Amino acid sequence: MQKYITVKNARQNNLKNISLKIPRDKLVVITGLSGSGKSSLAFDTIYAEGQRRYVESLSSYARQFLGQRDKPDVDEIDGLSPAVSIDQKSTSRNPRSTVGTVTEIYDYLRLLYARVGKQHCVKCGKEIVPQTVQQIVDTIMSYPEGTKMQVLSPVILGKKGTHEKVLKSIAKDGFVRVRVDGEMREATETIELDRYKTHTIEIVVDRIVIKPGIERRLTDSVELSLKKGGGILALDVIGEGMRLMSENAACPDCGISLEKLSPRAFSFNSPFGACPDCDGLGFHRHVDPYLVAPDRSKSINQGAIVGFTGANGWRDSLLKGLAETLGFSLNTPLCDLTEKQLNILFNGTEEPIRIVYTSKYTGYTKEYITHFEGIVKMLERKYNESTSDHVRAEMEEFFSDTPCKTCGGKRLKKESLAVTVGGINIADLTAMSVEKIGEWFDNLKLSERDEIIARMIIKEIRARLKFLKDVGLDYLTLDRSATTLAGGEAQRIRLATQIGSGLTGVLYVLDEPSIGLHQRDNRRLIDTLLRLRDLGNTVIVVEHDEETIASADHIIDIGPDAGEHGGEVVAEGTLEDVKASKRSYTGQYMSGKLRIDVPEKRRTPKNFITVRGACGNNLKNIDVDFPLGVLCCVTGVSGSGKSTLVQETLYERLVAEFNKVNRVWSNHKSIEGLEHIDKVIDINQSPIGRTPRSNPATYTGVFGLIRELFSKTPEAKARGYMPGRFSFNVKGGRCEACKGDGVIKIEMQFLPDVYVPCEACHGARFNRETLDIKYKGKSIADVLNMTAEEALKFFENIPKIKRRMEMICQVGLGYMKLGQPATTLSGGEAQRVKLSTELAKRATGKTLYLLDEPTTGLHFHDVKKLLEVLQKLVDAGNSVLVIEHNLDVIKTADYIIDMG
Repeated sequence: MQKYITVKNARQNNLKNISLKIPRDKLVVITGLSGSGKSSLAFDTIYAEGQRRYVESLSSYARQFLGQRDKPDVDEIDGLSPAVSIDQKSTSRNPRSTVGTVTEIYDYLRLLYARVGKQHCVKCGKEIVPQTVQQIVDTIMSYPEGTKMQVLSPVILGKKGTHEKVLKSIAKDGFVRVRVDGEMREATETIELDRYKTHTIEIVVDRIVIKPGIERRLTDSVELSLKKGGGILALDVIGEGMRLMSENAACPDCGISLEKLSPRAFSFNSPFGACPDCDGLGFHRHVDPYLVAPDRSKSINQGAIVGFTGANGWRDSLLKGLAETLGFSLNTPLCDLTEKQLNILFNGTEEPIRIVYTSKYTGYTKEYITHFEGIVKMLERKYNESTSDHVRAEMEEFFSDTPCKTCGGKRLKKESLAVTVGGINIADLTAMSVEKIGEWFDNLKLSERDEIIARMIIKEIRARLKFLKDVGLDYLTLDRSATTLAGGEAQRIRLATQIGSGLTGVLYVLDEPSIGLHQRDNRRLIDTLLRLRDLGNTVIVVEHDEETIASADHIIDIGPDAGEHGGEVVAEGTLEDVKASKRSYTGQYMSGKLRIDVPEKRRTPKNFITVRGACGNNLKNIDVDFPLGVLCCVTGVSGSGKSTLVQETLYERLVAEFNKVNRVWSNHKSIEGLEHIDKVIDINQSPIGRTPRSNPATYTGVFGLIRELFSKTPEAKARGYMPGRFSFNVKGGRCEACKGDGVIKIEMQFLPDVYVPCEACHGARFNRETLDIKYKGKSIADVLNMTAEEALKFFENIPKIKRRMEMICQVGLGYMKLGQPATTLSGGEAQRVKLSTELAKRATGKTLYLLDEPTTGLHFHDVKKLLEVLQKLVDAGNSVLVIEHNLDVIKTADYIIDMG
């Protein structure tokens, strides 16, 4: 067995012909500045080659179903194992995926409930226990000796009709007595029943006194009763009353039969288990009255109902008639209407209203008596009937998700929710946190039989719960939608799943698993990585976290700087080897030669924005003062409520207030201090574009300035070229052979799609005539191929362009090419592109900037640059609010809000 993974002459992306020997079965950390080439080595070279070789070993038939990777630009890689990548971009976007389904814990829970679950009647809630004839006989024989009773067979239970045929057949079968509606009658007498009333008819099969030796007779009577009663037997114990028994999974009292339990009955993705009303989604999309009329201080005439735009004579007449009927004016603010008036306005009424409608075409006036269906139904009908995608897209702003009324958001049908284990149904169990479920299983008491059945199932569930706990995710609930998970959370869930698989001899490549993790939980994550290594796997982690780097068996530092100034191995070996390297920024920060200093002086807040009574998700009705004019850091362990407070409550409310758009914000009583700021900007890690056509130049707006500059050159003026000529998104100047993409996709059936440079433009994206236009000897394609650093020097005499390039370099993205496709940018890079765009704007001094973990993907040296930029924003009079776990950011903040 080889001891090393040997890489010879890797040239992928910006790597400069590097060769390495990476020890196998070790925890290896690859670190370096953002953009230095870490991911190019770990993912685009080592993992890509491991994956490619595995896929190549499959048949050509199997290969056509697998997305293959291109061969990386490397001479040779030896000692590779089958490779598994655990990155941050694989979060499920399916609303049906939950933490439970992704980790497979829910599959085991479904099996547990199907095998040892106790069924209950959905009407009366009584536990339903099917019994055999022998069990029923044993139950009856358990009564004290001398107990008198009647064994009855209920042939009719609470049904209307005269039931003549049933009564005749009872007499014909030789039975002597029958009990009709509780009254004892002879089976042979004529019994007339009211056909419009409900009746219960029971055959008296036997009358017995409990004593030894009657087991044989009792068994015959029970068998006959069950046969005649369709599996149900009634026992009339003298002095005690009636008792129903059944050999079916049915409620003898309510007459409800239940299906035999199976795992699919607990799946909300199967028609056998899903709530029939919401199809297992747990919610419905409806028009939200609060989005239709967000500002209740306005009247209808002042435009309170933003869902109604443009003049509409019939609708206006309808609203006027409704107002007259209910006794309010169209000039009355909505906040002054009674609850009943508001309810009718939004949800409608069946009561007739009188309206007077004047046609704007004929001027003819006519009176109508009609009913008002409500604003909500009017808008939903308009949405459903519209054939315009544009209109539907606009109207979707008024929709929000409301829990399904049938299942209460629990996703399952009522029969499945009526099954319990340990007194709790599966939906309520998955609503608990991972930690609480672990405690519940510790205290679970099962019968001896159920214990034998469930032992293996519970063992598997406990193991998976432990893995989730080990990676710091014990606060998650199993029913939480996978779409709401952060990148770091999704990655750690997949990490926990991999540990659960127990594979050995695998090469795991991870992309910053510490993202979003509080320092308190860091050690648990590192222990998990070490356990994965100890199973006999090679674990390669791209990471900047100091504690993770210090715990590694082998460290590879790529640098020294980013982009074309990186791509070299500046240090390799143990922590001490890296610390000794003078070229390694990592070593210098780890040894203390370089550091991020604590500010000598802290700013004091100028004013505050106060959120009162915040109670979204897990927030416990808290009042929070957010300081203005300072750098404020909101911190706390994962799941403590940081994002709920800042993103879902504060930001959504501020956007609604300042931008006058419809937003759904988390519950809170009020917000104060809005007069102290004039706008709010959220700089998050979402992509700056969804297609390769989007790039930093287009996002920052600098491409428009460059196109304008090219259009003003003498040659462009002579040809009559306008700025649009230099766009690759419209016809005219772009290469039509590749539609401005620069590459052409060739579909290869069972091989991966091949992208070849366009033969017409050779990847330049523009046609020959456009490329003839030069500015300082460079074409528009040459400019897009420049890094921000190169562009800064090239355009140093153009102030507007220079300012934007300076800001891109300030946030540490000087290595990035202006035309780099947005799809290839990491979350941290996208966030810093947005930050540079905001920095380039003229600050009003009253702006609140919100950043969610801006240090994601950043090296110590990059964090230092970022903090300098954030401090400049605050120095200009603005306010910066950062959600962060990075201790260097926390220690430099002027004000800290700690959640927990």
